[in-house]
Amino acid sequence: MEQIATVDWVIIGVVLISTAISIVRGFVKEALSLVTLVVAIFVSRMFGAQASSLLVGLIDVPSLRLVAAYAMLFFATMITGGIVNYLIVQVVRMAGLSGTDRVFGMVFGFARGALVVIIAVALMSRLPFSEDPWWQASMLIPHIQVSADWLQVIVMENVDEITGSVKDQVMESSESI
Repeated sequence: MEQIATVDWVIIGVVLISTAISIVRGFVKEALSLVTLVVAIFVSRMFGAQASSLLVGLIDVPSLRLVAAYAMLFFATMITGGIVNYLIVQVVRMAGLSGTDRVFGMVFGFARGALVVIIAVALMSRLPFSEDPWWQASMLIPHIQVSADWLQVIVMENVDEITGSVKDQVMESSESI
């Protein structure tokens, strides 16, 4: 039987830590945190250009004005979502559903940890790490690489659309001066 490489232990550790954190926090808190993050990104992307026009007198550089508007909308949404998250978690605890919440949290945490590992492998496989002996010694990385390759295809298909949209917003913001 082959010996488990150090990098494999790190991968296992990342997934286990993510799982443990989610067991402690529970599914509701974890899921609402993720939903809040997605909503914050959506709000900042949807209204960032409009909000930047409110900062015309404060910030002269259009790209910095847009970044500031995005950041303010993002953080305001995250804070609001955090307050809502806290209130909903209190209701779940008072209803006596914390055991079920923690079991579902465990599943969520495992999935999140796996996604973090897949993203890390996808990023690292684009660097010279893949030639290093520690990478080659891994028993897990070849299996994770299949998902990482799939993720890279999905991201690369959409990256031009995403960057083009941001570039258009910067141009619109600078034209509105």
